Amino acid sequence: MPRLRQVHREETDDKLVRFFYDRLFGEGVDPVDGPGTATGTPGTWWTVFALDHAIFKHCVQGFQVYRGVKLDPVLRELGQTRAGWSRGSQFVFSQHCKQMRALGVPEAKISAVAAWEVSDQFDELERAVLAYTDALVLGGGRVHDDVFAVLKKHLPDEQILELTYTTALYEMHATMTKALRLEFDDRDDPITEVAAPEGYGSRDISDDITGG
Repeated sequence: MPRLRQVHREETDDKLVRFFYDRLFGEGVDPVDGPGTATGTPGTWWTVFALDHAIFKHCVQGFQVYRGVKLDPVLRELGQTRAGWSRGSQFVFSQHCKQMRALGVPEAKISAVAAWEVSDQFDELERAVLAYTDALVLGGGRVHDDVFAVLKKHLPDEQILELTYTTALYEMHATMTKALRLEFDDRDDPITEVAAPEGYGSRDISDDITGG
């Protein structure tokens, strides 16, 4: 379950929230009691973000940026899909794999996003976009000049700004969905202690290794 309370339809009279509830879950449906969107997600991103009108409004208005962005949508989605992978968000990664598919990107290229460094599926600019994404997400914005030079070779400054913004935007969403356990990121942390065999007790393993 999400870590924050979900907002039932009857709890809110926010017109924007109700508009998206109707659009994504079906008219009149309570998405908490009847979860599920057309893309197969539970929809908990929407029901949790609905807790705060200002946050909800800011986020959904932010999605409108796509209408004015001049960047090739395939490059945009490469950045966002890789951001989901690099941040470890199954939700963001999954949703943007679907969006790449909707844009006609071949399955081989979609599959290769996870291991782009050793793939021959990408051209020079696409590789630079993926390297730039990793620098933003994993490097905290520490970008090597050689990576940026390839972006500058192929893209005008305005589109590099668009790439930076949209990629960082979805890195934020990836981080938030993991932290709040929303959508496909509602998963237990896989890193837990594996118990020792019965009878092991509190023996110092270093004695076994060193012969002590």
